[in-house]
Amino acid sequence: MKIKNATVLVTGANRGLGLAFTRELLARGARKVYAGARDPATITLPGVQPLQLDVTNPADVAAAAALASDVTLVINNAGITQLGGFLAADSEDVTRRIFETNFFSMLRMSKDFAPVLKANGGGALLNVLSVVSWINSGSMAAYAASKSAAWSLTNALRIELAAQKTQVTALHMGFVDTDLASAFDAPKSSAEEIVKRALDGLEAGLDEVLADERTVQVKQGMAAARASYLPQTS
Repeated sequence: MKIKNATVLVTGANRGLGLAFTRELLARGARKVYAGARDPATITLPGVQPLQLDVTNPADVAAAAALASDVTLVINNAGITQLGGFLAADSEDVTRRIFETNFFSMLRMSKDFAPVLKANGGGALLNVLSVVSWINSGSMAAYAASKSAAWSLTNALRIELAAQKTQVTALHMGFVDTDLASAFDAPKSSAEEIVKRALDGLEAGLDEVLADERTVQVKQGMAAARASYLPQTS
């Protein structure tokens, strides 16, 4: 999948990683970039086409698929998080809310845009996941679980969409210096660095992009004698 002359839709494009994606797509010569957000007035980057898109609203997603019928790449970036473990009093409500955005909305976008991508030659999906697709410390338990589910979804979509020649790429990374990770005192990659690695991997045809060293270590550690997703002893 090449970015130059591609027509791209980015969800959650008004800030953070989504905004970084739109900037880099324009820099790489994308023909058109649809910037999806709940409030299109928050899209202020010159050169993109604002698109009203609340990914949790089926009507919005269907309308976006009808309007953006020339799309060749969908970047499923929109996501939310909340601190807390599964034993917290509100954990069921929190988990449902997070799954609605991080899992069900990705599923909905993929289903509605699959025919669009097929009609335009196959194209690609780039799903923004996380290193917590594989590990869950309990500090943001529902978010990690939603990313695990989204990883499984991505793996299934890769197989289901192969016949129509749609490339499906998963992006995994640790903390990124955006609003989403602002509550965490930990080393963070820049959004620009992660986006460049993601698009490089997409253009190289990778199934998965491991965008930082922490993610590489965790993925490799899944096959260790003491797997990286288990509590580590000192």
